[in-house]
Amino acid sequence: MKKTLLATAIAGALAASGAQAATVYNQDGTKLDIYGNIQIAYASVDEGAETTDQIADNGTTFGFAAEHVINQGLTGYLKLEFDDIQADEIKSNDEDTTGDQAYVGVKGNFGDVRLGSYDQLIDDWIQDPLTNNEYFDVSDSTSEAGYGGIRETDKVTYTSPSLSGFQFAVGTQYKGDAESENIDDSGSASAFGGVKYTAGAFSVAAVYDNLENFQYIDGNNVESVGDQYGVTFQYTIETLRLAAKYERFDTDNASVTGVPDYDFYALGARYGYGMGDIYGAYQYVDEGGEGVSNINSNNTPNNDQNDDDNRNEVIVGATYNVSDAMYTWVEAAWRDKELDEGDGVGVGVTYLF
Repeated sequence: MKKTLLATAIAGALAASGAQAATVYNQDGTKLDIYGNIQIAYASVDEGAETTDQIADNGTTFGFAAEHVINQGLTGYLKLEFDDIQADEIKSNDEDTTGDQAYVGVKGNFGDVRLGSYDQLIDDWIQDPLTNNEYFDVSDSTSEAGYGGIRETDKVTYTSPSLSGFQFAVGTQYKGDAESENIDDSGSASAFGGVKYTAGAFSVAAVYDNLENFQYIDGNNVESVGDQYGVTFQYTIETLRLAAKYERFDTDNASVTGVPDYDFYALGARYGYGMGDIYGAYQYVDEGGEGVSNINSNNTPNNDQNDDDNRNEVIVGATYNVSDAMYTWVEAAWRDKELDEGDGVGVGVTYLF
């Protein structure tokens, strides 16, 4: 789900205290909340050969959040969230509703330990401050290198408390040899981590992920695709948030995998004008050599060439708050790709509870 500042604030409140959610049970140190949203959008996007448009679901979500006090200073919690509800065609949708996030954890003065499926650390700390928008986002090392939602699964993460402004997180994603997405003949564990520093209105975060579980088959060998890392700076002046990002996907062997190196240099801003937000971002994408933009689903190199090379991306948008729980939005994107692929405009409405 993409979020405006309003939605982000509500989501943060949900995670912290269940505010804005419907509390269905709160007794003897145990609390259960339900929450969700409906998001519907109209978008027109250039596909290169043609322009297509549709009224579509834009990330409608329904979730449960629970926590209970284990002892003084130690709290257990869970979150179970579903998306792919397809609110625009729910009566004719034959596909099963799928999960978005599901995890269990404990938190206290020592920090936070979480196990399950949830967003990547590089997504939360590096990418989202630039464009965690409603429909259009700038490209990043995850979208270009591929594998999508599988990166969010089978993870454990420890996040420290903030100590004099410093905070760190370390974790791993483990794929056992019983899992179909593991193409190795044994279990495989990745390593990722990050550090964040906050001083007043300024913050900086850096994250590294070795992507050990995202591999390809080269003959009889299993080879690593590469790794990703980045750094993001943020500065907030009252209701204006400024951000700058450098991010990289560093391929291990572009000539074999067909996935080139990518460097991303981006600037973004978001201003709350009282009844909503106005926001925009510019990004320069430096593609380091010809290749393909992804690995096939069978984890072998694709042969389709990607000739986009270097490009500029611009995303602009605005929201208007109809109420504390309902807002509308409009966005536009320019990708600087051949045949204007990826350019588009969109409008939509979101209701949260």
